[in-house]
Amino acid sequence: MAHPAPDASLPRPTQGAPEATAGNFKRVLGVPSLVLFGLVYMVPLTAFTTYGIVTQLTGGRVALSYIITLVAMVFTARSYARMTVAYPYAGSAYVYTQQSFGGAVGFLTGWSLLLDYLFLPMINYLILGLYLSSAFPVIPPWVWILASILLVTALNIIGIRSIARANFVIVAVQTIFIVVFVALSIAAAVGNGVDPMLPFRGDGSADGVGLLFAGAAILCLSFLGFDSISTLAEEAKQPTRSVPRAIMIVTVSAGLIYILLSYLAQIAYPSNVFGSVDTASLDVVASLGGQWLSTLFISGFIAGALGSALTSQASVSRILFAMGRDGVLPRPVFGHLSTRFGTPVFAILIVSAVSLLALVLDLELLASMISFGALIAFSFVNLSVVKHYFVDLKERAGWGVLNNVVLPCIGLALTLWLWTNLAPTTFVIGLSWAAVGFVILLVITRGFRRPTPTLDLAE
Repeated sequence: MAHPAPDASLPRPTQGAPEATAGNFKRVLGVPSLVLFGLVYMVPLTAFTTYGIVTQLTGGRVALSYIITLVAMVFTARSYARMTVAYPYAGSAYVYTQQSFGGAVGFLTGWSLLLDYLFLPMINYLILGLYLSSAFPVIPPWVWILASILLVTALNIIGIRSIARANFVIVAVQTIFIVVFVALSIAAAVGNGVDPMLPFRGDGSADGVGLLFAGAAILCLSFLGFDSISTLAEEAKQPTRSVPRAIMIVTVSAGLIYILLSYLAQIAYPSNVFGSVDTASLDVVASLGGQWLSTLFISGFIAGALGSALTSQASVSRILFAMGRDGVLPRPVFGHLSTRFGTPVFAILIVSAVSLLALVLDLELLASMISFGALIAFSFVNLSVVKHYFVDLKERAGWGVLNNVVLPCIGLALTLWLWTNLAPTTFVIGLSWAAVGFVILLVITRGFRRPTPTLDLAE
């Protein structure tokens, strides 16, 4: 199987299908822009989201759990980086699985992946509505949700340059808080004579290595988003070089930020007693700087939620475009690129319409959907490395077995371990969604009497 040229023009739809795309993606993104995109998607301040829960679970050893999580995620991130080199196209896990295992498996993987990408913007809109409504009680949450959807949609339609510029501002706001938080935490620890090894030894309220792994399973949700960089392969200047680098940089950088913030939070506030375990971060922040630091934290958190909504909508619209270009979704709608903006406008508008469900759905349900979709994608991307490099290309000499079998299988094993930590409700929702996708596949293939449309890599 030949590798496509890195900067080739957009691949054609399946041979024999009518051309329905218009325009081209604009290759404007370098490594810095891709890294910013990934960091904004993942939200550096997300370390505070589950801080209270994991602190009580692990007895104050959140930083250790994050170290375990980072090690686990690096293996899967590496698999994404390698598959991006093989197939530098929009579509992420959908394209990798499709080209490795065939159209049917690729479609079902892409359909499951939509649970992650399609519903993540909704969580961010919910967070924006809740936080902004608490800051401005006169304005109801639904007003903020609608305003956020309109802003994010406009920026996505205008193009990837506008997103890159917005990402810089969003990361800057969060960076300001992080710098202030780091300085105040160190000052508080030194002033109170706190043991610097406390976050690693724990506070004694909970012991055992098993609890660290249980905490790591919860913290894995913080890493969802490094894979979003792969959806921008057709907008990167040198996709086979810049995208893999950005994926690894973002994964490691985000992990180190999470470890640092959770470590400093523990030495700044060496307790597992909080007013509310869900908002424990507010107790930590208030103990350091009172109301002004709490306001800065909320501002950074709101900026992060807006940025994550912006980048997640950009990612899912490109996955939908890839599926529309192949013909597994209606091509005139999903496979269309605007000639003016170079963006999949129809797909963006449809994602915005679906995001209106944020007005009625709850946070727990959305989180369950996202977890299922992400782990499906992680599992099949690791398998795709084995299939593509070891089986198809027969790269088995020297380090071939280690690179193409051992390392991706470790990533797969760690992903399967994460499956065991999902709630039963998650499987009900995820399998129901997969069943709908299977029915759609039956319709597309006329009961598998026709081949599933796939990406034509011929130049």
